[in-house]
Amino acid sequence: MTPNLAIDLDRSSPVPLYFQVAEQIAEAIRRGDLAPGSRLDNEILLADKLGLSRPTIRQAIQYLVDKGLLVRKRGVGTQVVHGQVKRSVELTSLYDDLRRSGQEPATQVLALEPRPAEEDKAAILGVEPGTEILYLERLRFAAGEPLAVLHNWLPLGLAPLSAADLEGRGLYEVLRGAGVRMRVANQRIGARAAGQVEAKLLDERRGAPLLTMIRTTYDDQGRAVEHGSHVYRASHYSLEVTLIER
Repeated sequence: MTPNLAIDLDRSSPVPLYFQVAEQIAEAIRRGDLAPGSRLDNEILLADKLGLSRPTIRQAIQYLVDKGLLVRKRGVGTQVVHGQVKRSVELTSLYDDLRRSGQEPATQVLALEPRPAEEDKAAILGVEPGTEILYLERLRFAAGEPLAVLHNWLPLGLAPLSAADLEGRGLYEVLRGAGVRMRVANQRIGARAAGQVEAKLLDERRGAPLLTMIRTTYDDQGRAVEHGSHVYRASHYSLEVTLIER
């Protein structure tokens, strides 16, 4: 069978066999037992080794293709696709989420400087227009590939920030280390096409789909302590939300 892939079927279970196969392959991908680019045995061989019909195996493979975990390539076979970063919508930093998921985050600081607050940013941060605020622009990498361009605006003097700090830690970790107690955030998620500069930074074609996220974070006193406007490669990144019936 495909290297690093062991499938244990419960034939007495009400769970369909194709789904058991699909879920165990998906779990092997999530664990890293099946790395991006790994090839699966062909359907006939898998069916023979598992004692299943070829249509059952085909249904399992198609299920994983539809979920974006596998891809069929003519002349090559079925392969594991490049892993997409999936992030829950919580008050956490992208850097910390990537580190927890083993995605090897890295950061290139493109700008870290005081700038006069334009009217919209001044209103968000509760300062007078023209007041100097801190502007931060970063390029975030995951597993060696560019993932996101991050823009942040913060009140000046909120916390000591250096490029070295931000290359080794997430912004929220640095702020919390300085005593900033972030409690709640308003966030808006959208999508748009990549512009020329963004496409070059993210190694995408111009016009490629990008996810956008605009977030304003407030401390436990209700003061805005950070405003961010970020773009992410839609081919490498998704957001997950848990919905609860009320």
